[in-house]
Amino acid sequence: MKRRLCKLAERAIALFLSMAMLTGCGSSAQGNKSAGEDEQDKVQIGMCFDSFVIERWQRDRDAFVSTAKELGAEVNVQNANGDVEQQKQQIEYFIKKGMDVIVIISIDAEALVDSVKKAQDAGIKVIAYDRAIPNAAADLYVSFDNTKVGELMGEAMVDAGLTDGKVVVINGSPKDQNVPMVVAGFTSVMEKNGNEILDEYYCDGWKAELAGDYVYKHLDKVSEADAIMCGNDDLASRVVYALSEKRLAGKKLVTGQDADLEACQRIVEGTQLMTVYKPIEKLAQKAAEAAVALAEDKELEGEEMSIYYDGAKTIPYLKIEPVAVSKENIDEVIIKSGFHLREDVYLNVTKFQSN
Repeated sequence: MKRRLCKLAERAIALFLSMAMLTGCGSSAQGNKSAGEDEQDKVQIGMCFDSFVIERWQRDRDAFVSTAKELGAEVNVQNANGDVEQQKQQIEYFIKKGMDVIVIISIDAEALVDSVKKAQDAGIKVIAYDRAIPNAAADLYVSFDNTKVGELMGEAMVDAGLTDGKVVVINGSPKDQNVPMVVAGFTSVMEKNGNEILDEYYCDGWKAELAGDYVYKHLDKVSEADAIMCGNDDLASRVVYALSEKRLAGKKLVTGQDADLEACQRIVEGTQLMTVYKPIEKLAQKAAEAAVALAEDKELEGEEMSIYYDGAKTIPYLKIEPVAVSKENIDEVIIKSGFHLREDVYLNVTKFQSN
């Protein structure tokens, strides 16, 4: 009898454990199902970069992805490595994946018009990030005030004493739609102050080595010029290097944009006059917020919202103001904002400047 009771007890315990395991499995399966459903409900964003050769793009990527995740969205980042055909394929991939929004940092804007239309025909919103895509009627253009960028470069030269002087302009890619805006802003300031533009050159694909080659091949014009406007800090880096070899560094007013670390170092060293700081984190964060809003069919709002005519249609334009950075305000703008560390900016200077 006692043995029989023990067997019954053992069976009861076994049955209880089996039921518990089944219940647990059922809960797990249900949990996995819910997690899968949650993943499907998330806003899906495809982000296609030109390349990561330019220093700032990695900052844009990190800030955008971080903000989007905080808002419950998922971001698939692709890098076209400067190949427009690869960028087209990546956009096609995003279309097939059924993304809610595609964010494009274009290599060749004209070549992507059909890709944008195809995405929109599939019900996908398209954001032209930092670089406009003319005649594409994108759902949103996100960038800085590029005309202002050029004006700030020109005004810095004038403030440094450049009037009735001579300037060489070394631009970025002729396929980058922001370049004409920057040039227009810069040229207007030069003309108002009687400065002559001796020559204007474009670097295909924003290849910095082409800027350095220009200095070597056109040393006569460079020597005659009082100043050199560079389309960005990467181009300026090669220009200053070439000037150094010719013992001209610091003798020509050199400007750039993006506030790259090396550019900030050159500013405190005295070989680059200024750079244009563009609050990248703010741009990327605002763009991520706008991407989620577009995916959810919400109205785009905010003091930064403006409009832009892309040649085919007037579209929303999220426009962020740039800031001129020189030796006088680099501590306030760059270091106090945390964009670069003080010890990095002043790395090559023997004594830190006092605030």
